[in-house]
This record gives sequence, structure tokens and C-alpha cells, in this order.
Amino acid sequence: MAPKQVKKQNVLIKGTKDGLTFFLNDQCTFDSLIEELQDKLSERPVSLTTDPGYVKVKVVAGKRYLENSHLDKLEKTLFEFIKGVIITVESDVVTKAEAEEMRKSLEVTRLVKVVRSGQVLEVTGDLLLLGDVNPGATIKATGNIFVMGKLQGMAHAGADGNIKAVICASSLAPTQLRIADIIRQSSTEEMATPRVMGCAYIGENAREMMLESIQKLVNIRPDVSFGLTNVN
Repeated sequence: MAPKQVKKQNVLIKGTKDGLTFFLNDQCTFDSLIEELQDKLSERPVSLTTDPGYVKVKVVAGKRYLENSHLDKLEKTLFEFIKGVIITVESDVVTKAEAEEMRKSLEVTRLVKVVRSGQVLEVTGDLLLLGDVNPGATIKATGNIFVMGKLQGMAHAGADGNIKAVICASSLAPTQLRIADIIRQSSTEEMATPRVMGCAYIGENAREMMLESIQKLVNIRPDVSFGLTNVN
């Protein structure tokens, strides 16, 4: 006799101290998923459905992309049966807008210009600037900053909180450096004596900004050296 096949469950429900987690099969149709969800929720204990409070729900969708109409249907079903309110949705699928943001964050913006006093230059991703940053000027990037010229103004790398970002310059004599939320104010002596081919990075303790020669960048941050090798 052939072994009886076990039907794959489209919805798995796991209770936690914070509420309920719903694991959704990403291979079935959405209609069959909702049908099984309704069947399972109708079997929940009466005490849960009569509780005057709300049930916090986390949805794990796997590789299923949940459109707004799908989320609306899920929310209505959960609330109708158990007063469930979706707090978070986890999905392995990114939206077009999220994918575009990821692409931008990995881009290297290349510019040939002088950033003058009072000007603010801000980019998403890495910045590769062929030119000077004059005193009183500010450059800012969510990624790394590479200045092929004099950096005498203010530079802020990792503006979105990336402590692994670096700031490099052919001539490093800034008024202020900032990586993520770590700030380093330059002394009068440092501004008067530029560091040739210098770079700044956050040390392993994540509390202090370090200055080194740019030649050591490949050992300090081997994954960001492409910002320099892409120059044509």
C-alpha cells in the first residue's frame, strides 16, 4: 500500500509572548491560503475571540509578494476572527522602490568640480570627487567619500549610520570629519599640515575615528577599495 500523502499546510500559526506569528506558504494561490486561514481561525478557542483586547500578529510571507489588496484581505480576516492586528510583515521579496534604493546605495557618484565655501554637496551611495573641498564647504554621502584633491572643509560619510564608511583624500586637512554619528574636529595644526593620501575610519571599538595613510585602506576596509579602482 502506498504511503498516504500528507497535505502541505498553507498556514502555520505559532504563539509567542508578543502575540501570534503566521507563516504563509509562498507556493499556493492566495485564495487557497485565505480559505485555510479562515478554517483555522474559526477553530481558535472562544476565549481568544471574546478577549476585549487586540492580538498582535506578525506575518512571515517568504517569497510571496503581498500586494495592498492581499494585506487588506489578511487584515480583515484576522480582525474578524480573532481581533488580530498586523504589526509586522516579513518578506524575502523587495518592492521596486526598495530595489531602487538599494541600487542607489551601491552607486558611486563621480563628479569633477570644486566645492566652494558655503556650498553643500550631498549624494546617496559613495562619492568620488575629482576636485577640492574648500574651507566652509560641506560634502555628505550615505556611503564612502573619496576626494582626489584637497579636503579642507567638512566631510560626512555613512550619513545613514554606516560606521564602516571611510573618508579618503589626496590632501586631508578638514575642519571636521564625521562618519555615522562619530565626529572628529581637526586641530589648528592638523589643518595647517595636510595629511597626504590620508583616510579616516571608525576603529574596532566603534567609538573613535582613526586617521591612516590611504595605502592601508585595502587592509582596513578591503570591500571599499573599488571606489578608487573604478576611476578611469
